[in-house]
Amino acid sequence: MKNGLRVLLLVIVGATLATGAGFAADVATPEYKLAATYKIGGEGGWDYATLHHGILYVTRVTHTMAIDVSTGRVVADIYGQKRSHGVALVPDAHRGFISDGGSGSVLIFDLRSHAVLGHVPAADDADGIIYDRASNRVLVMCGDAHKLVAIAPDVNPNGGQPAASVDLGGSPEFAVADEKGKVYVNIADKDEVAVVDTKTMKVVARWPTAPGMRPTGMSMDRATRRLFIGCRNKHLIVMNADDGKIVADLSIGAFVDATAFRDGLAFASCGDGTLTIIREVSPDKFEVAQVLKTEVGARTMAVDPTGVMIYLPTADLTFPAGSNPAHPRPVPVPETFRILVVTP
Repeated sequence: MKNGLRVLLLVIVGATLATGAGFAADVATPEYKLAATYKIGGEGGWDYATLHHGILYVTRVTHTMAIDVSTGRVVADIYGQKRSHGVALVPDAHRGFISDGGSGSVLIFDLRSHAVLGHVPAADDADGIIYDRASNRVLVMCGDAHKLVAIAPDVNPNGGQPAASVDLGGSPEFAVADEKGKVYVNIADKDEVAVVDTKTMKVVARWPTAPGMRPTGMSMDRATRRLFIGCRNKHLIVMNADDGKIVADLSIGAFVDATAFRDGLAFASCGDGTLTIIREVSPDKFEVAQVLKTEVGARTMAVDPTGVMIYLPTADLTFPAGSNPAHPRPVPVPETFRILVVTP
């Protein structure tokens, strides 16, 4: 997609959204479409995608790619991981942090040069990772260790240690911070959300996600304090972040791995090749606005701050000989990795 087209889309949709005040009920919900595909290539699978100032960071197991979303070109490739999962960015510290489940550590890189600065230990199966402004900590969800590990952004990348560790009592997936001192963590094997007070670094509440099971993706509307929880049994649960009350339950596709919220719209990206777009009518009323066909495998995503541009990593998939037929695990075909670009 050319830069001029991207700017035009931003201007048109931004003006459209600006004509209404309050919730999405005041404006027409834009219809999204698959607008472009960036052929990236390279080896490895992929996991979470993180967008910052036009650069999309996507983990590729042993390396992490930085992609310019205005051109679709790889501007950096960060090596030194065994099984990378996610990227958290701290612009004020000029650092990026990559969770490495294979080594139970976090790789730290320079946000300007993308040079590797070093590694800090976390815990087994370091997976989801976010930055919490309220505590000024990078928070790592460690699935096998059942822990949340907190790391200071200015930690010594060669010999430094975590600032704190929290026992979550189950296997965490992803998390979101309200930026006021609370972090909400999906506990996949317990079908619940654990609420962590980042001042005391303790779990202060546990809220069930039923009828949602195996919660994975997590995002938040901080204005209305609503959590959007993608669950592997094809449910998207909307939860009140103050008391854990479930205020909505909507149908989504299979194999969800990420959710996002922007300007009155919630998004759920699913590995079955669907992107469900949900319209916020009021803090306690939501409706499915669109189910967009993407591609099989496009289970994670990054959404720009306006909600205009959505980027979904995927690749051609195959099932290797000898795969367990009861629990088949597809693997990506080499050099087919690509980024799908979705816009209104």
